[in-house]
Amino acid sequence: MSTTTVKTKPKRSEVPTDMTWDLTTIFASEEAWEAAFKQVQDSLGGIAVYKGRLGRSGRILLEALKLSDELGAIMGRVYLYAHLASDVDTTVSHLAGLKQRATKLYSQLGTATSWMRPELLRIKPDRLEKFIAKNEGLAVYRQMFTVLQREAKHVRSQEVEEILSSASVALGSAGTIHDQLDDADMKLPKVQLPDGTEVELSHGNFGDVFLRSQDAEVRRRGFEAMMGAYHSLRHTYTACYAGSVASDVFQAKVRGYKGARDMALSSINVPESVYDNLLATIETNRPVLHRYLALRKKIMGVDELHMYDLYAPLVKGADRTMTYEESKRLVLSAVAVLGEDYVKVLGGGYDSRWIDVVENEGKASGAYQFSMFGTNPFMLLNWVDSIENAFTLGHESGHAMHSYYSKSRQPYPYAGYTIFVAEVASTVNEQLMAHHLLKTVTDPQLRLHIINRQLEAIRTTIIRQALFAEFEHEAYKLAEADKPLTPDSLGALYKGIVTKYYGDSCVIDDSIANEWMRIGHFYNAFYVYQYATGLSAACALVNGMLKDGQPAVDRYLAFLSAGKSKDSIDLLKDAGVDMTSSAPVQAAFDMFAEYLDLFEKELAALA
Repeated sequence: MSTTTVKTKPKRSEVPTDMTWDLTTIFASEEAWEAAFKQVQDSLGGIAVYKGRLGRSGRILLEALKLSDELGAIMGRVYLYAHLASDVDTTVSHLAGLKQRATKLYSQLGTATSWMRPELLRIKPDRLEKFIAKNEGLAVYRQMFTVLQREAKHVRSQEVEEILSSASVALGSAGTIHDQLDDADMKLPKVQLPDGTEVELSHGNFGDVFLRSQDAEVRRRGFEAMMGAYHSLRHTYTACYAGSVASDVFQAKVRGYKGARDMALSSINVPESVYDNLLATIETNRPVLHRYLALRKKIMGVDELHMYDLYAPLVKGADRTMTYEESKRLVLSAVAVLGEDYVKVLGGGYDSRWIDVVENEGKASGAYQFSMFGTNPFMLLNWVDSIENAFTLGHESGHAMHSYYSKSRQPYPYAGYTIFVAEVASTVNEQLMAHHLLKTVTDPQLRLHIINRQLEAIRTTIIRQALFAEFEHEAYKLAEADKPLTPDSLGALYKGIVTKYYGDSCVIDDSIANEWMRIGHFYNAFYVYQYATGLSAACALVNGMLKDGQPAVDRYLAFLSAGKSKDSIDLLKDAGVDMTSSAPVQAAFDMFAEYLDLFEKELAALA
């Protein structure tokens, strides 16, 4: 009789301090957080002093904007602290309460300042120019004024803006409900492996333990267990998503956009043609995907290739254990091309507890980077020793350094960066890691694994995210046509798109219809396409750095430091990439084909 071993996640109290992030760099204590919370709360009425007066003089306008910035910066730190404290153990009601309070206060601050946009728009451009000429401090807001004027036709009356702002928590509640359901309330089953071992399924181990297993039965059992868990809650997840879609459609109508996608892209001045070009380029290049999948099927020696087979390493034994310490060293070596300052800052962050490393009970799933003006970046991981997690570390480190440079080099109004460029810096780091490994590694098996990893990066980050983008676009089109979003309609839509992308090469099991429920980014409408455009831009940037050297590196570092000081499309053009063209996406597919050729060549050399 086999012995059954149950592997469970540690409690938060059992995680070593040096593997947790240090929130004292935001606030020294919860008491300090409460004081900052009260400072914002008590100042909400102060901004109203300027109501109706912004157009009187440049001095008054500057005072109002500076006060708004000051409160926004403090509020950002208040929210960041509460969010991070709650995410490491979502089962603690006190911490969830801090996050809820911070979210509500953020909404109240938004309401208290909601009158500013409509009032700013009533100041005629020529008068605004005179204000800027007489008040030196106003010049910093010029780009903000330009963006605001561009969106002027979508800004509603002061009364409507106040209503929309006060309703923001309710309108955004679907994403919060989804996260709580995913991280706290969903009970994932224990999965019995073929050898009798019983493993508790989690969002963290689903990929590394199950989908990347060399054992087809382990992959199947893990996949079916995860899809089954979502299927059992399909009505709740559908209600969450339908509510999120309805909120976006409502706001788009109120603001006079053509639709929710127009609203999402217009706000950052990205033409909808960029989205459509991406999907069209995917359509054109699907044959190279099917060529790769045919090779995958041949190498794996299976009669049928299922969707849960697509993550299994093709080179046995090459996905070696890589510890957290080894991974940090790898990342720092790979990004050395970006210069001493970049490496010094990132290495210092690793040593200063910017990262919450290991998975524990109640911890938010996945990985992310989060920071606010005046704070260092913070990275959340759910670490399992593997090369894949090393790349995840490199990815989030790219986000962190983008945040570090933009927030330290730009004033508050431009210290962030748009979603459109958010995935560029992260995937640049991944590309640099792959190039570094292929340059330094001689082990044929490991080389094959890295090449395959690059193929998979393009498949999952460009092709798969484009698949998500197509699903999202079609789901919103249904809602905007007043068609109901139901578990059956969304499941059929998702399975149909998966079949279009993969059906010529894979068996599409019915359970794939549940996968859309796992995608938390759907609650940030029209976000996912930017993974695909981001990797395409990153490939172009890295190729430029490897080809042109320091000038290209300098352009890239300037991009990281630019924040929102220009439109994102223009920032990328300055760095050498034109995303209004389909060329960067096509170039990424050309790179995919080159990696596939190299993979076949190195495979043949081992035969």
